[in-house]
Amino acid sequence: MLLEKYESVNLFEIVPLEHDPVLDQLDRLLDEDALFQAVKADLSRRYPHTLTHGRHSTPVEVILRMLVAKHLYRWSYEQTESFVADSLTLRQFCRVYLQSVPDDTTLIRWANLIQPETLHRLLDHVVLLAQRLKVTRGRKLRTDGTVVETNIHHPTDSSLLVDGVRVLSRTLARARRVIKATAGQAGHTARDQFRNRWRSARNTARAIGDATRRGRKETDARCRQAYQKLVDITRASVKQAQAAVEMLQQVATEEAEAIAQQVEQFLPLVEQAIQQTVRRVMNEEKVPAQVKLVSLFEPHTDIIRRGKAGHPVEFGHKVWLDEVDGGIVSDYRVLDGNPKDDRQFPTSLDRHQALFGRPPDQVSGDRGLYSPANETLAKSMGVRRVILPKPGYRSTERKQHEHQSWFRRGRHYHAGVEGRISVLKRRYGLDRCRNHGEDGFERWVGWGLVAHNLWTIGTTLATR
Repeated sequence: MLLEKYESVNLFEIVPLEHDPVLDQLDRLLDEDALFQAVKADLSRRYPHTLTHGRHSTPVEVILRMLVAKHLYRWSYEQTESFVADSLTLRQFCRVYLQSVPDDTTLIRWANLIQPETLHRLLDHVVLLAQRLKVTRGRKLRTDGTVVETNIHHPTDSSLLVDGVRVLSRTLARARRVIKATAGQAGHTARDQFRNRWRSARNTARAIGDATRRGRKETDARCRQAYQKLVDITRASVKQAQAAVEMLQQVATEEAEAIAQQVEQFLPLVEQAIQQTVRRVMNEEKVPAQVKLVSLFEPHTDIIRRGKAGHPVEFGHKVWLDEVDGGIVSDYRVLDGNPKDDRQFPTSLDRHQALFGRPPDQVSGDRGLYSPANETLAKSMGVRRVILPKPGYRSTERKQHEHQSWFRRGRHYHAGVEGRISVLKRRYGLDRCRNHGEDGFERWVGWGLVAHNLWTIGTTLATR
């Protein structure tokens, strides 16, 4: 049964401690009923009767506050459990009091129930809270994009094939145990059917890596021969896995069904990696970035080329951020692929209008956002100062326009968004997502921004 909260205990009355003024402010902010109810609605969907039946759960209030603390301090789930358990201050902040702190696996299960849409609503409410507390007025809007990487190794065709063989071989070993235990499979047939080909694949991939490090191209005869061998090994593993799925379907157990589902999840991805390798290496085709597979475990990952020094190609998702005065991130969008920046400008203006009920007095972006249509749109909405520097050739009239003092001040103000993005990456984990899947990615970004905004509001109120 889902609990809302533990009975209140003031630990500071039992053990006198110095209060953290920022945590005190955050404690009051998290008492907002809208935040609590949004999280409770998602957690209540864990089972059909979560709200009314079963043993008592970890309270919603504790889960919400521990997840905020996790992202405030960029802890892992294990560290969150450990640090909250050891600190009376954090026990009071998370409303655990003298009860047992939920372990990391429990916290992970509850955290995965919170939907990305809920975090968008949470961020909207936190922004309105900042406006109500006069931390921001929404007068200025600066917008920019960044890339949050997924947690994958640098992709190569050979590494994808080796990953596929490794996962299939590991799953086949589990399938063999289940089938032998229930259907009596054994002996020579079982050894042939469930052969582990990972070592062969790994050694072949190592040979490919050695050859390319010596300056050979992937299309050289020796490399192509090694690639062909690796492709053949992977195809053999795929055939074994397909046969194993048929055998598992005849075994009526939950474990057999779970293993079969796992194999069926990875088989299309491994087959895509094989086709991709054949096209690129054997047929010397150029595979478009939009259809390339770069990870078996995070197949949603995009290939993004932005021309950044030191990072010519990034693997993850492009995230668009809108920031208003007061250091509050008012909106974020996880984009599909690498669309042009100027397409995001109208959406940012519309979202600002919806949140604050009026357009900003000043809006700014970098050169990638400039277009005559964007400038016209902003002015038609009532924005008084539009700071969008024009790339390329500028007429004398345009140079005079951009040399005005208000325009130059706006460009200086806009430069601060890069610092904001740097803080989000270094402190709130937006450099690399540690969650799995598309929903996990959205969840990671959302929690990081909610934690950032809450901390910004808390520090502002604590210094007044």
